[in-house]
Amino acid sequence: MHYRTFGSTGFKNSEIGLGTWQFGGDWGSIGESDAHAILKKALDSGINFFDTADVYGAGRSETLIGSFLKNTKESVFVATKLGRLGGYPDKYSFDFVKKCAENSLRRLGKDVIDLVQLHCIPKKQIEDGEIFNWLRIIQKEGKIRHFGASVETIEEALICLKQDGLVSLQIIFNIFRQKPIEKLFSEAAKKNVALIVRLPLASGLLSGKYVKSTTFPQTDHRNYNKDGQVFNVGETFSGLEFQYGVELADQIKMMVPGDMTLAQFALRWILDHPEVSVIIPGATKVDQVSANVSASDMNALSKETHSELSKFYREKVERHVRGLI
Repeated sequence: MHYRTFGSTGFKNSEIGLGTWQFGGDWGSIGESDAHAILKKALDSGINFFDTADVYGAGRSETLIGSFLKNTKESVFVATKLGRLGGYPDKYSFDFVKKCAENSLRRLGKDVIDLVQLHCIPKKQIEDGEIFNWLRIIQKEGKIRHFGASVETIEEALICLKQDGLVSLQIIFNIFRQKPIEKLFSEAAKKNVALIVRLPLASGLLSGKYVKSTTFPQTDHRNYNKDGQVFNVGETFSGLEFQYGVELADQIKMMVPGDMTLAQFALRWILDHPEVSVIIPGATKVDQVSANVSASDMNALSKETHSELSKFYREKVERHVRGLI
């Protein structure tokens, strides 16, 4: 495992972290013992960055992480998110934000939360900026160590960058979502703001394991939100229509070296961008953690491959991406 500096914090984070949306139940059901096994495998593999949110299973993901951390002495940077559970879209107040932070503290069993991120709140709230002042107050109270924002669009990310004290931005970035390269990366680097990459495998499309007839459980967001029925369609399959996404993934397979899987190839492509601080792929099985981590030790892709993938995105992907970007 290789490590990078998390923005202005000085923390040396594993460049592959662990996303835990799946622990909330939106990827199907994962029991406590299985969740703990995944978390343990992550630690044993060198991962020291966990990402969660209060809305994942209405606190279930945070609770599972908290119960796991009680029994480990390993140092783990825990990032959580607030703003979607109970407040979205227009019920934000200082008392609400503070209560969310306190609830996350309790569920995680921590004295202070390493990072609290605003969780894809409406653009008007980001533009108003008062919610960042509330985070600063909670930070001064010692409940949170750092604050950042998880956003849907590049425009929202650029607005957030104007906020003093912001240490991170969480964005969607993968082979199917390349817009941040030209619109965001240089600005974040100037501000020394860490970039957390979610959906690196486009909800599994870039795992290469799906066929057009693949189905998902009723409780899985890849089923109930595949066309944006519940939340931004960009959060599911990176905004691509599923069957077309499968076609694209099959075409990318032809570019993958023989010693890599498509998933490793997709993760390595992200890691080749030095502006990225950490990638947070999820895992529903222990062996998926190992497969994700392996990308860290692989060689960088060639300039020719990067050029080919850039052309592929412009010609075959960009205009088909739905939702907020």
